[in-house]
Amino acid sequence: MPRLFRVLGFGLRVHFTMLSRSPFDLWVVVASPLIFATLAHFLFGGGGPQMLVAAIASGVMGIWSSTTASGAGALQAQRRLGVLELLVASPMPFWSVLLPISIAISAIGVYSLAIGLLYVRLFFGVPIDIHDWPAFVAAVPATIAAIGALGFLFASALVRFRSASMVGNVFEWPVWMVCGLLIPVSVLPGWLQPVSRVFAPTWGMSALRGATLGTGHPWADIGVCAVLAAAYLIAGALCLRFFLHAARARATLALT
Repeated sequence: MPRLFRVLGFGLRVHFTMLSRSPFDLWVVVASPLIFATLAHFLFGGGGPQMLVAAIASGVMGIWSSTTASGAGALQAQRRLGVLELLVASPMPFWSVLLPISIAISAIGVYSLAIGLLYVRLFFGVPIDIHDWPAFVAAVPATIAAIGALGFLFASALVRFRSASMVGNVFEWPVWMVCGLLIPVSVLPGWLQPVSRVFAPTWGMSALRGATLGTGHPWADIGVCAVLAAAYLIAGALCLRFFLHAARARATLALT
């Protein structure tokens, strides 16, 4: 067990450091909130609390964009370098290798959140007026961890496909639309609203929105977000075992 924790901690630290020095990954986490926050400015107009929430949402959207683009790309890079088969065959379970990658990718998205808030403050004059700072501070890591766990669940399926980077991009826009990151879940079609509640980022964004505006129950939303994230980790580990078996049977771990 201590060895497993060392592998998880070392993997998280190494991948976070590597991603923080990658021009492509930094471009994704910097450009995404700028684009989304600008669109939100023209969508909502002016400033005020709603624009502040939109800036936070743009940062969360940047986190998810980074998770889908870089997460699928990481698997593809391992295939291209010929190390994916070695990692799968290593003594440590493969989920302990894949999970730090997913969490590290979502963790660098904290830059996205900071840039989104700084952008609307400097260029649009939106005051950073958070109603409940303790809940907001707790909701940020909970949301990042939930997005990382959801990315881990998706990545467990991407192991099966050789074109993982292309499959991963499919999930970017549908998920942040369903999770109500830029628009509230209440304006989604009635049949889609129950679907959004099985996504942990929905509850994470609800906690961030409630802590910012002083509405709802942000602490309860954080709890639901954490429970769903834990469920993703369990489901991801089980799915990974199934997809690894399928990849071995069909010899799709390598590119050739």
